[in-house]
Amino acid sequence: MFPILRGVPRFSDLETVATDKQETAENFGWQWTHFTQEDTRYADQFLGWLQPVTPGFFKDKVVIEGGCGKGRHTQLAAEWGARDVVGIDLSAAVETAYTATRHLPNAHIVQTDIYNLPLDRSFDYAFSVGVLHHLPDPKGGFESLASKVKPGGHISAWVYGAENNEWITRWVNPVREKLTSRMNQRALLQLSKIPAASVYLATKLIYGPLNKSRTGESIAKHLFYNDYLKAIAPFGWREQHTIVFDHLVAPTAFYLSRQEFEKWWSDIGAEDVVITWHNKNSWCGFGRTPPD
Repeated sequence: MFPILRGVPRFSDLETVATDKQETAENFGWQWTHFTQEDTRYADQFLGWLQPVTPGFFKDKVVIEGGCGKGRHTQLAAEWGARDVVGIDLSAAVETAYTATRHLPNAHIVQTDIYNLPLDRSFDYAFSVGVLHHLPDPKGGFESLASKVKPGGHISAWVYGAENNEWITRWVNPVREKLTSRMNQRALLQLSKIPAASVYLATKLIYGPLNKSRTGESIAKHLFYNDYLKAIAPFGWREQHTIVFDHLVAPTAFYLSRQEFEKWWSDIGAEDVVITWHNKNSWCGFGRTPPD
């Protein structure tokens, strides 16, 4: 028997999982119980990660989200007409996700390990946004999620790309691995305001304004990391701070090449696969699971 605590079925206990999973879940759990803000831009951001999926695609589908965090995407999927949406997460973020979705009768939050899902192969659609690349075995997490999708169903995934992120893997990752991911989260919260302020000022004073004008756009496209910084420029301080903190808090982060990512899909026999280069720094994948 598994307990249901504060509205959430608990199939996993952090004390019993491997250390690497435990550290990741603890850090992200803290993050999503602190950064609980909402933003009207989440819907467009979500669709950018799921492309070519549209809101209408969710209509009447039974959906599973691999790694629901604070529940913002579970909530959107439910609001877009999914028959049922199950958001799973290993961390304490399920508390925030449940609070965000408890008013939706078709949204359900479950605390469990993505590698050991206590669910049948009964889903029409599975998606995972920004989670798989933080797992100790990203491909294994993807395959576990895909195994719960009905034959002929669909799956989406968004992951960090190796291409164009060499500066992160060379300079940022060593600092994250050796220092920031090991820090007390409250201390990191304060420290992360320094790089977050730099990003915020750059997007508000340079990238945002230049990309809004015809003459400036021709200049902006030559700027460092323009596509990504242009994408986050409309967000306010709180959300941009969340983004920076997210990159610094993760004990594990993989940056995947297109070739590696494509192999995930071919190895599960996916059909009609669409791989999209997103903001020139990440990969979106969408495909159909093979029929029996």
